[in-house]
Amino acid sequence: MKIALIAHDSKKELMQNFCIAYRDILAKNELYATGTTGRLIENATGLRVYKYLAGYLGGTEQICAQIEDNTFDLVIFLREANNPHINDVDPGHICKLCDIYNIPLATNAATAELLIKAMDRGDLDWREMYQ
Repeated sequence: MKIALIAHDSKKELMQNFCIAYRDILAKNELYATGTTGRLIENATGLRVYKYLAGYLGGTEQICAQIEDNTFDLVIFLREANNPHINDVDPGHICKLCDIYNIPLATNAATAELLIKAMDRGDLDWREMYQ
C-alpha cells in the first residue's frame, strides 16, 4: 500500500518516533513524504521514503495532486492544531481531498496508530479494489 507522511514542524519528532515504533509495518509498504519529513524518517529508521519537495516549497501541493489521482491508500498528517507556523501546511485542503477521494486520514498519533494496525491486519485491503 502507498502511505503519505506529512508533519508540521512541531510534530516532526513525533512522526520520527511513530515511524520507529511501526518500522516493521511501514517497511512492507511504499512511503511518500514531504522533503524534510521524509529525510528525517529515513535518517531515523533506515526506511526508503520517496520524497517530494519540502512542504512550503510545493511538496504539499505535490501530495495533494497524488491524492486527487487516488494514489495513496492512507495519509498520516501529524498537524499542529493550535499554533501552526506560517510555513506549515494548511490541513484543510488535505482533509477535504481525503474526504472527497475516500482515503483514510490520521491527523494525530492515536488515529495513525489505529489505522496502521488496521492496515497491517488487512482491514484497508478494500483500497486496492477502490482504486
